[in-house]
Amino acid sequence: MRTSLLLAAAISAVTLSSASADEIWVSNEKDDTVSVIDIETMEVTRTIEVGERPRGITFAIDHSVLYVCASDSDTVQVIDPDTGKILNELPSGEDPEQFVLHPDNRHLYIANEDDAITTVVDTQTRKVVAQIDVGIEPEGMAVSPDGKIAITTSETTNMAHWIDTSTQQLFANTLVDQRPRHAEFTHDGSELWVSSEIGGTITIFDVATQSEKAKLTFEIQGVHQDRVQPVGFEMTRNGKYVFVALGPSNHVAVVDQKTFEVLDYILVGRRVWHMAFNGDESLLFTTNGVSGDVTVIDVEELAAVKSIKVGRFPWGAAYRPTN
Repeated sequence: MRTSLLLAAAISAVTLSSASADEIWVSNEKDDTVSVIDIETMEVTRTIEVGERPRGITFAIDHSVLYVCASDSDTVQVIDPDTGKILNELPSGEDPEQFVLHPDNRHLYIANEDDAITTVVDTQTRKVVAQIDVGIEPEGMAVSPDGKIAITTSETTNMAHWIDTSTQQLFANTLVDQRPRHAEFTHDGSELWVSSEIGGTITIFDVATQSEKAKLTFEIQGVHQDRVQPVGFEMTRNGKYVFVALGPSNHVAVVDQKTFEVLDYILVGRRVWHMAFNGDESLLFTTNGVSGDVTVIDVEELAAVKSIKVGRFPWGAAYRPTN
């Protein structure tokens, strides 16, 4: 257990070390808004109205525009982050939930939950360039660092679907445990990690062979196993940690990325869903849907140091540098 003195000291250190005016943007699923958190003050400075049921949220590589999946509006909205103005909307297919931006900074790969397809949209021409049949209820999306492979996870089919981005065709399908939610490639591109919410696991694949390499399980003292549900996760660039949001357990797991050992569990808000680092990865911000807040984690101390109230049912998070 971390003491209150440690938390107070950590909060002080956070305030002193945070990059001036950099921001965390949070999609609020039930409010149809995006909250903007100033990392220096740890306060919400703006609330921007967007389409219905915003979930997936990401910036262009140069942070010039923000993309938001407005799921119930069946569109991806393009927003000017300086003014908060909606610039245009992209065709996304029905019920877009998660998406990923290709390293070319041009093509969005979008999971269409109700249609069992992945839609590929050219953000410059605002046209659909491909629709790829995948499993039932696609949700998670990832793209390899070299841009050659995109991944869609399907919640009902319990698979990760491997897409060749040069042809927009599937070349492999791999089984995971029940209800896969999120996928990420390691920063060197050698591994793919996929979380399974109901299965309670993360499956790790060797990218070269698409074969299963390891499987993680989680166990929190005093928390019923049915509530330990891995969803979103984030990896540090140095390959040291993977932080895993464990849903209604209200904890984030800390995993050693190299050994796959679960090192610690951090108590956060209720129904933790997704996360985003600040620029130097000294802080991690978690979206907690049921409690309607964001927990700030000190990465060095592996401790929760602050809670920030946002809108109803915060879902996704994205970092924006402003300097």
